[in-house]
Parts: sequence; C-alpha cells; structure tokens
Amino acid sequence: MIRFKWAVVPGLMILISGCNTAPERQESRLDVSVPAVWSASANTAPLSGQQWVESFNDPVLYSLVEQALTSNFDLKTAAARINAAIAQARIDGAALWPQLSFAPGYQYAQVRSAGFGSAQYSVFEALFNLSWEADIWGRIRSFREAARQEVEATSADFQAARLSLTARVVQNYFALLEAQLQARVAEQSVADRSTIASLVQGRFERGLVRVLDVRLVLTDLAQARSKLAYTRNQVQLVTRQLEILLGDYPDGSLPQIDNTVTALSGSTVQQMLPVPPPQLPAGLPSELLTRRPDLIASFARLRAADARLESASKLLLPRITLTAAGGTRDSALTDLIDPRSVVWNLFTGAVQPVFTGGRIRGNIQLNEAYVEEAFNQYQGVALNAFREVEQALAAEEWLRAQEKELSEAVQQTEASQELALYSYRQGFIQILTLLDSYRSTLSAQSAHLAVRRQLLNNRINLYLALGGSI
Repeated sequence: MIRFKWAVVPGLMILISGCNTAPERQESRLDVSVPAVWSASANTAPLSGQQWVESFNDPVLYSLVEQALTSNFDLKTAAARINAAIAQARIDGAALWPQLSFAPGYQYAQVRSAGFGSAQYSVFEALFNLSWEADIWGRIRSFREAARQEVEATSADFQAARLSLTARVVQNYFALLEAQLQARVAEQSVADRSTIASLVQGRFERGLVRVLDVRLVLTDLAQARSKLAYTRNQVQLVTRQLEILLGDYPDGSLPQIDNTVTALSGSTVQQMLPVPPPQLPAGLPSELLTRRPDLIASFARLRAADARLESASKLLLPRITLTAAGGTRDSALTDLIDPRSVVWNLFTGAVQPVFTGGRIRGNIQLNEAYVEEAFNQYQGVALNAFREVEQALAAEEWLRAQEKELSEAVQQTEASQELALYSYRQGFIQILTLLDSYRSTLSAQSAHLAVRRQLLNNRINLYLALGGSI
C-alpha cells in the first residue's frame, strides 16, 4: 500500500506541472513599442484631475451633463450590467461552499384489494442532500477569479460609458450653439439680400439697370432663404439628438438652451463658443494604459481569460468530493423531529478523469484561443487609444491655425462687402461682383463657426482619449 501511495505522488506532480497557471500580466507588456513621450506634444506634465466639464464655465452645460448622467437610458443599461456581473460572480463562486438541499414531503395512498376492502396510509418525509467539492487545486477559485475580473471589466465599461455620454452631451451642446449661430448668420444674410433686392428693384424701375440684374439678385435671395431653412432644420435635428441623450422625449424643445441663446443674442461668436485652453498636459503614453476605462476593461477581460484557462486546465486533476444524504420517514408528523429516526450516509472520494473523448483537452485549447484573442484585442484597443491621443494632439495645432486664418477671412470679407455695396451704388462694379462679396462673407462666417466648433470637439475628444475625469 505504501508503494502505491509513493507511485501516485509523481503522477499527481506530472499532472499539476502540465496544468496552465495564469501568467503575471502587466498592462505595459505589448508586442508593439510604446514611445516614452507623445510625438505630437512636448507637454508631458501629468493630466490634471480637474473636472473638465466645469472648465468651460457654463452652468447650463453642467446641468445638462448632470441630467444625462442621471436619466440616460443607455447609461442605466450599463449600470444594470454591473449588477448582472456581480450576480454572475456570486453564482460562479458558489461551488466553493457546501451545497445543501432539504426536501420535505407528504405521501397519501389508498390500496384496494378484491375481497379484502381497502387500506389507506400516509407518510411524512424529510430528506436532505449535501455535496461539497474540496477545491484543493484552486480550480473553482480560478473560475471565481474570472468572474471577479468580469465585474471589474463591466465596471470599467460603465465608467467609459459615463465619459463617452458626457463627451457626446458636451459636443451636441456646442453643435446646437453653432447651429443657432449658423441660423443667425443665415438670417442676416437673408436680410442683406433683401436689402440688395430692394436696391436693385428701385434702380431697375428708374431704368438704371437691366432686368437681368433683378433676376440675379432674386435668385441669390432665394438661395439665401434656402440656406436659412437648412440651418433651422439643423437646429431641430441637433436639439432632438441632445434630448435623447438627456433621457427626454424628443419634442425639439430645450428651454434652457433657448433662453441662453436669447440672452446672448447680442454676444459675439467668442462668447457663445468658448475657446479651449491654450494647451492640455497629456502625461505619458504609459500612463494611458492604467487610466483609460476601455483599456482597463480590456485588460481585465484578458485576466479573466487567463483565469478561465487555468480553471479549465485543472479539470485534468483529481476532484475530491464529499456527499451526504439522509432523512426520515414516518406516518406521524411529530415523529419526524425525533433524531433517533434519522437515517443518513456519508461518502467521500476522488474522481480522476481518464478518458473523456477529448472534451477536457478541447476545452483547454478553446480557452487558450480565447486568451490569445483577448490579448490581441487588448493590444488593438491600446493602439487605437494611442492613435486617438496623437491624432487629437496634432489636430489641435492645425485647427488653431485654420481658425486664425478664417477669422482674418471674416474680417476681410466684411470689409470688402461694405466697399462692394458702396461701389455698386456708385456704378463702379456689376451686380455679380456685389453678390460675390456677400457670398464670400457668408461662406467665411459659416466656415469660421464650423472650425470653432471643430476646435471644441477636438478638445473634448482629447479629454475622452486621455480618460480624463468628468
């Protein structure tokens, strides 16, 4: 018997050595080379913990973000997933504890026999079953660890959803302000075209211009009105998109924003669309791996895949289980509580898989593939995160340069518009030159508004890419 025990020990050691254990993972271990600093920015100061929504100093914007974080249904769905993941972790870890079931019952029977009448009897019973697997090798604990990592990943998903929702609300808010401003510019354009049309009509009636000039100016007026209709449609589209994010019915009405636009009706573009701070510290690329919620979630899922592989590998080892069953049956209910009437049995043993048709090995190979998939997915998410930061850092420089040139273009076209109107009144230029000057002004103003919002969007994208706090 002693020789048999010593023969079993090496066999168990071989089995244990053949089972995979979860590797020590580090977020920075990637198959790609990560630079020490960002290529698009020399500012390596740590990212400030400031809540970036408040940095815009807009109470209306802050209230909208608060409402979205409270009422948005997609965010509530993400929160429900956390509860589901926690419950699943509790389920997966339940096997560590003994499983006890109790089944009370009552049976009544009536037996009829020819010539002997009938007999009736009733039996009360109280049965129990107990089972428990001793997790010697840690198989169940590994399975539970996988569930715990899924909870962490789901929690990080929720944080990513909060950050993404906040960014979308802020971007839609600025998009709505820009659409309101575009509509204001279009309204002014219609008013200017109407003034020109009245001027040309009067000159035509006095015989100073041809009917072609009237046709051209009326065509230009119709195009300006079409542009106004387009901008007003954009206002209602963005308004309804923002209402969905806020968890409101999309009726196209946001009084708090309408009141803000009305109050700022005499303000400049700079006052309605704020300018982002000159420069945002981006920290180091390596810091991104432990800060961005989507990277945290992807890494946690990689750890979960490792734990599931470890648990699957330990199925090759013997499973030591303890089972017990028993109970009592009696025709009298009061006799069930008599401990002397209880009958039970206890069994403990080990189960060693010998031949499973390749099921266990196949399950191990399947989980190995899942680990490889999770690792590659994590690297893909990391590379995309680096791209988003580099792209936003580089884009801000060019967008600022574009905004500066368009601001100059607006000033020049507005000045040329006044000169063109004066020259037309004096008969120095044709109607087409006058109309071109007004079209150039409208185009420059519209493009300037668009790039101002793009600059804000890019800054928000940078906050999002860096995983900044809300």
